[in-house]
Amino acid sequence: MAMDSLYVPNIFLINLSILILLINTSLAFNSNNRLTFDTSQSYFDSNVGQLVINKLKLSNSAKNFPLTFGESRTALVTGAGRGIGKKIAEALAQGGVSKVICLSRSKKSCGEVADSLNSQGYNAYAYAVDVSDGKGVKETCDQILSEHGPVEILINNAGITKDNLMLRMSHEEWEDVIQTNLNSAFYFTSALLRQMIKKKFGRIINMASVVGISGNAGQANYAAAKAGLIGFTKALAKEVASRGITVNAIAPGFIKSDMTDKISDAARAAALQNIPAGTMGTPDDVANLVAFLVSDQSGYINGKTIAVDGAMT
Repeated sequence: MAMDSLYVPNIFLINLSILILLINTSLAFNSNNRLTFDTSQSYFDSNVGQLVINKLKLSNSAKNFPLTFGESRTALVTGAGRGIGKKIAEALAQGGVSKVICLSRSKKSCGEVADSLNSQGYNAYAYAVDVSDGKGVKETCDQILSEHGPVEILINNAGITKDNLMLRMSHEEWEDVIQTNLNSAFYFTSALLRQMIKKKFGRIINMASVVGISGNAGQANYAAAKAGLIGFTKALAKEVASRGITVNAIAPGFIKSDMTDKISDAARAAALQNIPAGTMGTPDDVANLVAFLVSDQSGYINGKTIAVDGAMT
């Protein structure tokens, strides 16, 4: 390789410059011909010292690289009254999203989350609606758009389980889970998408599950709904990617919750045997990923399903 074509990384040049300055300004031979530091050199104290300080500042700032969420953006989180939804609302507010709308079936639960965020100096609001009711969702979204303007970040997180073996599963158990877990994502997206397209920006997260990837006995309804969300995510991403909108799905695995706290030690041990990480995840694990995927830094991640499952799938 010719010498004039040799690539030398900038960081190497910076470190070399510091070394040369140190040698030229702060090293001297004493009367015994031993190499010593001459700390009286003012050039070392000022110029080199400042260079080292600036380099350390640059290093520290890189370690604390922040996520950004634009200016005056609004996020709507369904199922925000507890568990993963609550942690997502908290993570977005704490991360810098200007306004967080907490939504659940119960005004009390999502209201408590919003009140807690407001008490900490964030800007949060609460709305109650049955997410399985398409008409009710449309009316609520129209109200939100009227009162708060466009919603740029949508987290379709609401979900329920009604487990049963297929031979015993009632039509009601099937339809309730499909309506709440799958249809609700369609209801909210269709109500809010047009404003995202007008702004040429949007972030949509659909909360799927590893059950939608691998299936699970006794959860045919839940698996079908979550697999449907994954397909919905992929198709919608292809429709709106050119408009500056990303659509991604997250597939949580065994996440610690009120429900998992109630299972027996034997059941917990059996579940952990299927998780290579050897432990359950936490709602924070999911919320942190959501925050990244809706940030400005993730604009080229689109149409993907990301499992948060300790390598289970």
